[in-house]
Parts: sequence; structure tokens; C-alpha cells
Amino acid sequence: MKKINEIYDCVYDTEIKDIKINSKEVKEGDIFVCTKGVNADRHDFIDDAVKNGASFLIVKKDGDYKVPYIKVDDPNKELPILAKKFYDYPDDKIKLIGITGTDGKTTTATIIRDLLGYNDCGYIGTNGIEGKSFSDKAANTTPECHLIYKYLSMFLKDGLKYASIETSSEAFYRKRLDSFSFDVGILTNVTGDHLNIHRTFENYIESKKMLFEQLKPSGVAILNIDDKYYDYFKNINRTIMTYGKDKNADLRITNIKEKLNGTNITFTFKNEKYIVESPLLGEFNVYNLMASILCLSCFGIDIKEIISRIKNIKVPKGRCEVLNFDTDYNVVLDYAHTVNGLTSILDYLNKIKQNRIITITGSAGGREREKRKDMGKVVLEKSDLVIFTMDDPRNEDPKDIIDEMIDTNKGNYEIIIDRELAINHALDSAQKGDIILVAGKGRDSYMAIGSQYIPYCDYDVITNYFSKK
Repeated sequence: MKKINEIYDCVYDTEIKDIKINSKEVKEGDIFVCTKGVNADRHDFIDDAVKNGASFLIVKKDGDYKVPYIKVDDPNKELPILAKKFYDYPDDKIKLIGITGTDGKTTTATIIRDLLGYNDCGYIGTNGIEGKSFSDKAANTTPECHLIYKYLSMFLKDGLKYASIETSSEAFYRKRLDSFSFDVGILTNVTGDHLNIHRTFENYIESKKMLFEQLKPSGVAILNIDDKYYDYFKNINRTIMTYGKDKNADLRITNIKEKLNGTNITFTFKNEKYIVESPLLGEFNVYNLMASILCLSCFGIDIKEIISRIKNIKVPKGRCEVLNFDTDYNVVLDYAHTVNGLTSILDYLNKIKQNRIITITGSAGGREREKRKDMGKVVLEKSDLVIFTMDDPRNEDPKDIIDEMIDTNKGNYEIIIDRELAINHALDSAQKGDIILVAGKGRDSYMAIGSQYIPYCDYDVITNYFSKK
């Protein structure tokens, strides 16, 4: 809590409890910042904010607002300045680790948190916000800047030294991260996503490059040298460390042995050979782990100490998560919703399968339609049976989305629009040795239909199925 005249040079001594940009979330004593969003100008919601208890406003235009206000040229640019002051510059007191990439952000960010330890590192990303003494849900992969400052402040109160943050291309595009400087930036991979926002692949790449342009002068860029777009990122005026199978990688992967319950990995680093056993599944997670090992090395942690901590890694919820319900077949829950993500998980499952792979999947509405045909092609080619279903259709007809995914020359698919029914049907028809892959939503807690977010979770559907059994 601060007074306005502790933040701005003004006569007002109004006490502020919190910062809000959504009038519906305003509570007594909050300051309401009238930013302009994609579809809304918050000036239009001032009356609602005041009615809900806002005691101060940051605005762009004068008016009879019934509560004190300060006028600024651009509330959007003012928001991080205000938040930084209100929360006592928390980003200057904690090590910031940013992870970007089409796939693997959540897993890499959580691996880093696990390796650094819950007593030292907080997490901000798709799976929510996790400090040592608190957790919270996240509306976006990367929250609005004032919320990041708030969470960093809470991390510091928890005694944390690091923050592992998923930094999405959309967050950079929306300028949510403009005011932050990072100690370490990690690139997992680039295959293309969110082109409904970025319009072109070049714009998408440029948004991801912003993470490395916002590294501190002493910051380190950790890059996947095997990624086909590596050359787009390597020409930055910062220290670069690389990982991958390429002979020139600083951390070079030399052997991978995949199993159903883990992965054996051999790699070299600084002319030394190391063999580790990871609890994570699939070659794609080997890359995520190697990036995380390099990250810890940037903070002066000895490689042998890092390796000793690998046993502490927990499989991220909804990311290649094998669910144990004591069946003679396996159920795998995964967030894969891109061509690369589906290819990676299905390639791994095909290496270890004993019988069939049954994949339940769909594609989100209101997102890039261009990838739907390729997503359908991948799942049909790499699965024995595909059940196409809804996945956040938003304002599109889910049947129309599915029609764009289907190759009618293939016969190994069924269509069940209702996602719960689709999952139950797959489980009903499972045979010994099958792998049931539920792909696309991970542990998301909603289904986006029209303009509404209906409570829904794949994990809950699967759990309920077995509880009835």
C-alpha cells in the first residue's frame, strides 16, 4: 500500500491498495489505469471502476470522474512506470529468466524452477504463478506488466532469488514486457504459431527476438543450435551459449535412450562427458532439460551439482503427463496444439508403443487456420486412430474446424464433437498396450465457446471416467 504522493509529485495523499486495468476486478482503494486494449478503451469503464471502489485514476483526458486523477500522455506506457514504483522496483532485486519459443516454454520454465528449487525460484507462465508460500492462476501465458511486478514483489517477500518466466511472442507484441531486462534468455524452438496475431512469420520471429534484445549487458542468450531458425537469433551483442546435437554446441547431446518412464541422456560440456537419467519423456524434453542445465550454469552453479538435482524434476502438469489409473493401457495428457508439438509427442509415443496410438485432438477457433490441415495430416499419419473433437472453438463451428483438419483419403478417424464424449469413447475402446493421447489443452481449466469461458478440464474428465469405474 502506498500514497499517491509517494509515487507522483502531487498534492494527493490518497492511499492505493492495488493497481487494476479491468474495472470488474477493481476493489475498494484500488487505482484504475485507463489503458487501451485490443478491443476496449478503459476510459469507457471509469464509472464502473469508481462504483466498484476505485479511489484514483490514471487517464489520458480530463473529465468529471468523481475521484482524483492524474492525466498522462499514454496510460499504457505509464502502467509499467507506476507498477515499478508501487512495488518498489522488484525486477532490480531478482534474477529474471525469460523463456520463449513455439513449444517447450512451460516445461523449460518449470524444469528451471525445479532445479533451482522452490526456496529460491518462482514461476510465472501458462500453468499459473507459483511462489514459495502462494500460487495463483494466470489469464495469459505472460501476464500484464503490473501483475508481473506484483508477483515479483511477492517472490521477494518469499525470499526468492530467481523468477522463471514464460515470455510469449504475443506478450512482446502487446508490449507487456517492454520495461523488463533479463539476466538469461532461452530459445526453445521456432516453428510458427499465433499468426492470427502476428500476421506474418517474420513478425513472429521479430517478437521472439525481443527477449534477447532486452537482455542486460551482462545477460546470456541460450539458443537451440539445432533449430532451423537459429541463424535469426545468433547475431546479438550478448554472450551466447548453445545446446543441441550439432558438433559446435557448447552443450552437445551425444546419445538419447527413450523409455516409457524416463530418458537416459549422454552429453558433453566443457570437454567433459556426462550421463544422466531424466524423469522427463521424449527427445523434445531432452532439449528442454539441456537448456535448463545451461541456465543454471550461467549463475555459477557447478555442473555436477546441477546433475544431482535432476531427480527433483517433476513432470509439468499436462505436458507429456502419463496418468496412472492402474490400467493395462496408458493415458497421456499433453498440451500439443501445433504441428511441431504434435509431431514431437507422437514420434516419441511411436518409439515406445506396444499396440495402438489413439489420439483425441482438435484445433482452436479464432486462430490461424493455415496450420489445421498440417495438424490433421500429422495426427492421421502418426496415430492408429484419431478422434477429432472440439478445442476452444470460440466463434467458429467446431465441425467446420474439424473439416479443415481431415484428409478424407484417410480412414483412421472418427468425429465426436463433444470433447468429454470423445475422451470417454477412446477410453471405452482402449485395448491392452494402447496409448491414449489426449492432446491440445493439457490441464487448461476452460473451454472457449463463443465469448464465454466454460469450466472444463481434460484431466477432470479422465479422472471422473475412472472414478465411475
